[in-house]
Amino acid sequence: MKTLKILTIAVVGAVIIAIVSGMLKTQERPDLFAQRPVPHKENKKKTSKKEKVNTLKGYSIGDAATDFSLKNIDGKIVSLKNYENAKGFMVIFTCNHCPYSAAYEDRIIELDKKYKNLGYPVIAINPNNPEEYPSDSFDEMKVRAKQKGFTFPYLVDAGQKIHPQYGATKTPHAFLLKKEGNQNIVKYIGAIDDNYHDKNAVKNNYLEDAVQSLISGEKIAVTTSTAIGCRIK
Repeated sequence: MKTLKILTIAVVGAVIIAIVSGMLKTQERPDLFAQRPVPHKENKKKTSKKEKVNTLKGYSIGDAATDFSLKNIDGKIVSLKNYENAKGFMVIFTCNHCPYSAAYEDRIIELDKKYKNLGYPVIAINPNNPEEYPSDSFDEMKVRAKQKGFTFPYLVDAGQKIHPQYGATKTPHAFLLKKEGNQNIVKYIGAIDDNYHDKNAVKNNYLEDAVQSLISGEKIAVTTSTAIGCRIK
């Protein structure tokens, strides 16, 4: 009997120990899970935005611009290297749908007519995705160029690979390049002038003044300005 009582007490004690041990483990579990790292969605989103900003940083004054090969409205591929006699280029990112771009079309034509024979032709590039703006499709580009009588190439940035390299964010957005050896050096970035609404009220012809300075061998007074226009999409 004595032996039976001892066995009974031992069994009961083992059961109690097992129950208490299980309760302790259950209490510890939340702490273990709390220590596991959980991805922070907000931080992940911020990193993505930062990477996008870096991608669109583009060129600064004095940088060498990479050449491109883009399709013109006549179906031919255009590159800066095709212009052997050019001294530089007025590369202007523009499009069909944007009212700012439309307001500058006649002025861009005038710039091309005035300066291409002096070595600085206009190269216009449409950077927009036609799925976002159907009126900026390649077919519509051809129609618009014919209506306005564009005297310059009107290229399509298929795949939107060129405008991020330049750092173009608006239409229109102008980049003045000068040939130096076998490189095209960025000399001016920004707006065409300071009044898109009224040509006769313009006080600063930023792009033209910069071209004139290069032709005359003078230092460009204003090398950057804020491009005003529609956001590239």
